[in-house]
Amino acid sequence: MATRDSMENLTQQVEDCLRHAEEQYKQSSLQEHYNDNDYTTALQNLEQTYQDICTMAHSANGQQREQLHRMRLQVQQLQNSLILQGTRGGEQF
Repeated sequence: MATRDSMENLTQQVEDCLRHAEEQYKQSSLQEHYNDNDYTTALQNLEQTYQDICTMAHSANGQQREQLHRMRLQVQQLQNSLILQGTRGGEQF
């Protein structure tokens, strides 16, 4: 079973990552030109967070796995949105 501290730390990491990625998504939708480095970093952070969630799921109990699954879905949804927005803006990922 994953420890309470490790779950809390991962939850905080996910929230921070999602907040940063959502900020990049909003900025890119408002501006024709956006900071490519921050946008790319947001995508990389989302991928790393996704991998961290998957790793944690291996040692989680059933309730924790359900929570991790919801987090994973949020991360994937935002990843997809950023990728689609990037391709619409001429950026290729």
